[in-house]
Amino acid sequence: MIVEKPRTPLRAVEIPTPKPGANEILIRISACAVCRTDLHVVDGELPSPKLPLVPGHEIVGTVVERGKNAHRYKIGARVGVPWLGWTCGKCKFCLADRENLCDRALFTGYTRDGGYAEFTVADERFCFPIPENYSDAEAAPLLCAGLIGFRSYAKTGNAKRLGIYGFGAAAHIISQVAKFQKREVYAFTRRGDSDAQQFAKSLGAVWAGDSESLPPKKLEAAIIFAPVGDLVPLALKAVDKGGTVVCGGIHMSDIPSFSYDLLWEERSVCSVANLTRRDGEDFFKIASRVPIKTTVEVFPLAQANEVLDKLRHGKIHGAAVLVPMMASK
Repeated sequence: MIVEKPRTPLRAVEIPTPKPGANEILIRISACAVCRTDLHVVDGELPSPKLPLVPGHEIVGTVVERGKNAHRYKIGARVGVPWLGWTCGKCKFCLADRENLCDRALFTGYTRDGGYAEFTVADERFCFPIPENYSDAEAAPLLCAGLIGFRSYAKTGNAKRLGIYGFGAAAHIISQVAKFQKREVYAFTRRGDSDAQQFAKSLGAVWAGDSESLPPKKLEAAIIFAPVGDLVPLALKAVDKGGTVVCGGIHMSDIPSFSYDLLWEERSVCSVANLTRRDGEDFFKIASRVPIKTTVEVFPLAQANEVLDKLRHGKIHGAAVLVPMMASK
């Protein structure tokens, strides 16, 4: 399924199976989760995508061929492919252990082809082994909703009362980590979305309500996963003195002006960009310890447009996963 032009439906096409480069592996795809970032790409909200483009960056599959310098994974190994697809290793950010900010980074399903397909190639240095306790479909959301969610979560420090705005794929994963670490989760959803609020409570949230509401207690930190700039001043109003508001998405609508009083008393706002391989290593260690259980809805790859539309309108609870031929492990 390819993007030929932003703001137009994906199109099903037959393309040649890609050949792996020197450090790459060819992967037969078993599952690819659908991320809100895919929507930002398809809807033209992210600039300069590779076109035509195979989107998708939460990929689980099996190694079927290796490039001449690719020795990390054996043929038949199960691997996951995340958003960060390649970095230069030479810029000031890479040299400072901040490869998520690499000047020349390439991104799966954005500037290189991704997982809405039967096969893909990936640089093996940026892939992750998948824990055995997850099926292919269950593991797929961990590759972005989990990884980016975990990086956002880390930015909240040791906050005990944590607000999460936008209770989708990332929130349903990170709330389990927070509960495991004995933190209190306060879930904020679209107005009147009682199903999402009940879903949040089923995962351990101590409170769930509309995004415009104030929680019963002041928060120590908040993460905004919804791409809605209007939520920033609302979250600042909900956090206590010294609290942090983390913007966890790659794209957000404009943040409206707000009174300095909301920021004063050492509150702060920060963003999260991409991920590092260390984030992935740390996340997969804790994912199996919790253990994180993903809630997924599985769809055939041919229904990618319908699934994106469901996500666009908040009709997916947990994560949607696309599978070629509906053959999930």
